Amino acid sequence: MRQQKLQSRSLFGMLITLGVVYGDIGTSPLYVMNAIINDAGRLKSATPDYVIGCVSLIFWTLMLITTIKYVLIALRADNHHEGGIFALYALVRQRAKWLIFVALIGGAALLADGTLTPAVTVTSAVEGLRGLPGTASFSQHPLLVPLTVTVILLALFMIQGLGTALIGRSFGPLMLLWFTAIGVVGLANIGTAPVILKAFSPFYALKVLVSPTNKMGIFILGSVFLATTGAEALYSDMGHVGKANIDATWPFVYGMLILNYLGQGAWIIQHYQQAGYRNVVNLNPFYEMIPANLRVAAIVLATLAAIIASQALITGSYTLVDEAIGLKFLPRMIIKHPSQIRSQIYIGAINWLLCGVTLAIVWLFQTSAHMEAAYGLAITITMLMTTILLTQFVQLRGHRYAALGLLAGFGSLEMVFLVASLTKFIHGGYLTLGLTLLIFAIMVLWYFGNKRRLCYNRDQEQVSLLDYRQQLTQLSHDDRLPLFATNLVYLAKVDANYHVKRAIPYSILDKRPKRARVYWFITINETNQPYDCNYTVDMLGTRNIVEVQLNLGFKKSQHVTIYLREIVTYLIANHIIDPQHPHYGTQINRNVGDFKFVVQNQQIMDLSSYPTMRQLDRILIGGRVLLQNITPSSASWYGLEFSDVLEETIPLFTNPATDATLTNRAVRHQMQPPK
Repeated sequence: MRQQKLQSRSLFGMLITLGVVYGDIGTSPLYVMNAIINDAGRLKSATPDYVIGCVSLIFWTLMLITTIKYVLIALRADNHHEGGIFALYALVRQRAKWLIFVALIGGAALLADGTLTPAVTVTSAVEGLRGLPGTASFSQHPLLVPLTVTVILLALFMIQGLGTALIGRSFGPLMLLWFTAIGVVGLANIGTAPVILKAFSPFYALKVLVSPTNKMGIFILGSVFLATTGAEALYSDMGHVGKANIDATWPFVYGMLILNYLGQGAWIIQHYQQAGYRNVVNLNPFYEMIPANLRVAAIVLATLAAIIASQALITGSYTLVDEAIGLKFLPRMIIKHPSQIRSQIYIGAINWLLCGVTLAIVWLFQTSAHMEAAYGLAITITMLMTTILLTQFVQLRGHRYAALGLLAGFGSLEMVFLVASLTKFIHGGYLTLGLTLLIFAIMVLWYFGNKRRLCYNRDQEQVSLLDYRQQLTQLSHDDRLPLFATNLVYLAKVDANYHVKRAIPYSILDKRPKRARVYWFITINETNQPYDCNYTVDMLGTRNIVEVQLNLGFKKSQHVTIYLREIVTYLIANHIIDPQHPHYGTQINRNVGDFKFVVQNQQIMDLSSYPTMRQLDRILIGGRVLLQNITPSSASWYGLEFSDVLEETIPLFTNPATDATLTNRAVRHQMQPPK
């Protein structure tokens, strides 16, 4: 109910939106102008024309990419109120098979570049300590910032498993205070150099790209792009707060951001020729324009805003990985729900992996200036991939020419930003690109390894359940055999023709006959709708063989025990299966018996034993099995940790490998005894 309320516009929803959606883009003033000044060199090189042009570039970048592309267009491409690159892909994946690569590249880049967000935002906030008057001996210590950032980030990652619902309630008011404060400070400084208001004209944005005062040329866009890196997160978080609340709050956020950028620009224009500043490098105008008596309060508020931005990134990573698992892009991981809020999840493996990478980045780069040089390269790739998927979505709605215009306009613009950001590769961009390639490789191995596995021996692996109805019914009533379980449950893929893997009837009938009152074959189907939850039952003309198709959205839990108890209760109540009445138990008049779950773990002995298999397929299938072996078991994924589970190891391919070089040298028969 609370989630539904957030989907509609309200003051409460707007306040929550400020705390959930805008952490990344809202803290960009901490480091964007700092990066632009560093591109100029010493402060004296930041001439009024240069500063006005750069602020104009920021204004129009936020206008074109964040406002028009994401707020006005992308938010309309929602998958039942959910947004983000994977939710968008789920809407258009039927249009073309190659779109899978677009989604994988975009998702991998988004996850990789996100490792820099907590590092750069918190570091930029804490670096304000170095400008405090009267603390030179303390604040200038080279390890002060890395140590402080490490403590803050480590504490943040450690509390994730406890749930952050209580902390999250304060995010909205704090971010409202943050945006108001940076807007007021920016407005107070604009009056010192009103010429900065020329930045609203796109003429100065274009002029600075070819101006001799701009030593970076078009590559200055790599630093300007940092102002809009949070736009993709804005789209991804739509499901938490609703597009109506984003529409309502973005004008306020945009206005406060622009006021702050204008104020920073005005401060630079006023001070760039002053003797005390002319030769300064690595100067952050965000803190410099704040009065000295308010500097400590500004550092505290900026650090809180940076923590909120980091929290949003961390929870956003959980959501992104959860969606990727649902779409079978990533191996299964243990997902926990530390609070009563449906959308709040915790993935321990991702949490600590993200923690390790983020802390490594802090100590590798140590200053925000070095991190800014590496930041934003991969996210340009994600934005470009989102544009491609958006064009498919618009075309799917019958607007072909609008789709072409979208691709030509935003595709060209983002290609320019991508080219401009390539200079970041040697300054640290190699790190995020390397992570992107690693995540992309994992996704490819898991997704396509599974696809290629199913292509081999498909016909020989599949048998029909209908062919085994009589045997299963006889086995169920054969009192000569001990009862293996009242309800024997196989988590199996059963298609429309009742085909299952041969290994399943083999497990029941051949290895050791498993006698049960009821045999369950449950298929879990992931749907395009995020919160689908329904099922169908087919009894195959019996009272003891139950085939269930459980349809779950890609954001629903796949803990099968949550749903199975309700299905059994319904079938017994409607006399579809017989009451089970266990003889012993702590509950009186219980009519549901025990459950035994069988999970089959597929393994391979030697792929080289299959000479007809292509080398690429061997790599994909072998990689997929390797990932399966180092990630949590199916029992953990399906929530069976406290259930009675039998894990069986079965061959990946049921028809055995053969070797055509094997020859018969001799056969000796036993001699007949003489008469």
